[in-house]
Amino acid sequence: MSPNKPHAADLPLPDDTVHTHRRLTSVVPDDMTGLRLDQALSRLFPEFSRARLQAWIGSELVKVDGVLRRQRHRVKGGEQIEIEAVLEATGIETAEDIPLSIVYEDEALLVIDKPVGLVVHPGAGNRQGTMLNALLHHAPMLAMVPRAGIVHRIDKDTSGLLVVAKTLEAHTALTEQLQQRLFHRVYQAVVWGVLPAGGQVDAPIGRHPQQRTRMAVTQGGREAVTHYRVLERFRGHTLLSVRLETGRTHQIRVHMAHIRHPIVGDPVYGGRLRVPKGATETLLEMLNDFRRQALHAAELGLTHPTAGQEMQWQSPLPDDMRALVECLRDDCRQATGSRS
Repeated sequence: MSPNKPHAADLPLPDDTVHTHRRLTSVVPDDMTGLRLDQALSRLFPEFSRARLQAWIGSELVKVDGVLRRQRHRVKGGEQIEIEAVLEATGIETAEDIPLSIVYEDEALLVIDKPVGLVVHPGAGNRQGTMLNALLHHAPMLAMVPRAGIVHRIDKDTSGLLVVAKTLEAHTALTEQLQQRLFHRVYQAVVWGVLPAGGQVDAPIGRHPQQRTRMAVTQGGREAVTHYRVLERFRGHTLLSVRLETGRTHQIRVHMAHIRHPIVGDPVYGGRLRVPKGATETLLEMLNDFRRQALHAAELGLTHPTAGQEMQWQSPLPDDMRALVECLRDDCRQATGSRS
């Protein structure tokens, strides 16, 4: 180690981070001969992500037969591996006794049915009162899992299903499934306009070039693919089933607005209020008062990270969206009756 380079253990730690240390040991089997060190470690310690293992190598916390090695070092088989693992628990987030709607729980994962208005992860202006704070109260061991086990997010004013990993092993496995697009994620949405049929939106999404708090379809954005099908048509709206192939920020909201069928109530991408000609007073009031995107994560499917079986959960529409759909149906019935 260079005398001018401080060892990771000598570096000052942030005040808001709690660290625990574990010594991990293993022996490289002969069938791993020739693998890079980081590749071998990912097989020997599958409970940790490749990125985490690479960070430990870079921080000089990994020894091979007592010698510090770099990531590109090739193992020969039979070597003794020692890792002075540093696990971080962010202490700035506090556990809070906030009710959670738990759909499923076992030793490896939690499935939460998130209500409208609950922020998933702390951020600017939302340090407390989030789902993460609630998770730390429900299962304190989640403090040692990245982001308290939260694998994916949905917006504050979107309701529905989320999976949470309870162990490092489960977090690594579920994150890999998500990155490989193996999650089954289906939403229901009420959009403006009457769509004649289902379809697909394949348009890259990135930060809006002028309004940085918004996302937009942009030429230099990341690949984003959304599939949708019609569940029910009304006079001036459509109830859709929307399946995510990728998972970009605000993806469904941006894509629906891009094809000029924005989600009802969306305060960012919804545009001006549109009302069918001759709409009932009840519908007018409902549309005026619906101040959040009419979007609900209705289905979630994945492979269990330890048991290996396929699992799937459903969540019914929340009360406000169900009332909106009923109101749209009533408007159709009244319009049909007035013409008969």
